Amino acid sequence: MMTDYPLLVRQAEALIRDVPHNIANLANLSALLYDALEDLNWAGFYLLEGDTLILGPFQGKVACTTIPVGKGVCGTAVQEDRTQLVFDVHRFPGHIACDSASNSEIVVPIHLHGGIYGVLDIDSPTVGRFTEADQTGLEQFVRVLEQHLI
Repeated sequence: MMTDYPLLVRQAEALIRDVPHNIANLANLSALLYDALEDLNWAGFYLLEGDTLILGPFQGKVACTTIPVGKGVCGTAVQEDRTQLVFDVHRFPGHIACDSASNSEIVVPIHLHGGIYGVLDIDSPTVGRFTEADQTGLEQFVRVLEQHLI
């Protein structure tokens, strides 16, 4: 289950280049990730408004609509401004169970104008689904997105 992240990053760049609409780009990128990555039950974005993450475009099961900064994996990613690679969400202090079928998660902060814009959040029903290679690839994916946010 090895993902070709360089290809995925090029596909993301091609999808969002010259499209000056953040929500449209986030919608297409969530669909791209959900289709390209194996063994997922959720792939999408939460956007930061004040001290709360608000549900953005996604693919997958119904999700939490708001997450306070500092709470759960997504809120922790924002508070610490660093990627959270979680082998088993049930062992993560303060995990928010938006979907009881999720067992592992990776969350990458997204930046705009020197601050946090939101997060990329990806969930899997499989414990240990995400690796350091996924983290590196998804961080590169997010860097491409950041270059096209307006």
